[in-house]
Amino acid sequence: MSSATPSTSPLSVQHVINALVSARQQGGVASVEKFDGALTTAEQAYEVQSAVAKILGWFGTDFPHYWKSGGPNRDATLTHAPLPSAGVWNSPAEAGSFIFHRRGIEAEVALRMCKAVDHTMAIELDEASASSVIDAMAVSLEIVDSRWQECMAAPALMRLADLQCHGALIVGEWQPWHDRDWAQQVCRVQIGEQPIVERRGTHPLGTPTWGLAAWLRHATREGAVVPAGTVVTTGTWVGVLDARPGDLVVASFDGIGSAQVQL
Repeated sequence: MSSATPSTSPLSVQHVINALVSARQQGGVASVEKFDGALTTAEQAYEVQSAVAKILGWFGTDFPHYWKSGGPNRDATLTHAPLPSAGVWNSPAEAGSFIFHRRGIEAEVALRMCKAVDHTMAIELDEASASSVIDAMAVSLEIVDSRWQECMAAPALMRLADLQCHGALIVGEWQPWHDRDWAQQVCRVQIGEQPIVERRGTHPLGTPTWGLAAWLRHATREGAVVPAGTVVTTGTWVGVLDARPGDLVVASFDGIGSAQVQL
């Protein structure tokens, strides 16, 4: 007598993997309603990230060069995702025919590693010592998108499995790293003809370096070494702003630089 497969079985995780791979290959979206309860832990979501990347050949045997990491506040569990390099562009960039289902805009500060970090080193890091492994920073624009029809309304674990709603990343000119008065840091975003959005000191974690240690511990947790030159973008200063096809999007941070993309 056969029995139904439990919703938390590896088969259910595989169904999520298959759906995301298919959506990316076909340039479409899937509904999360079909996968209710398929993911119950963050580790399952990270398993999906890894499997999709492997099937689609994003990284081969290389360590992912670009990452996103962050969370809504310091009390939340931070989340992380490696980013496929095909969707990482230097500013000024043009999206061209790149497929997006949503064009959410996040203005961020990206950080670049100056030395390799293994797990032994990562578990000893705090914010101050993590800052010592950075050599450069740049303004970055993340285009928020989803392979789930429900996009930001999808359950948190399903969003995490889909690279935490990542579409593309635009990176501005690199500047030498130096700590700043982040509470006074001004960020401005211009999207097409919309009014300029200006924010001051609004990084959700207070500083872009606060979550570095958590990201490094995550990235090295299975024995990997984060090599020098790896880039992580560290959370939005403006929430998620909506853009449309044809918009020119420009983000600028006083004293750091700017990044722009033509959608």
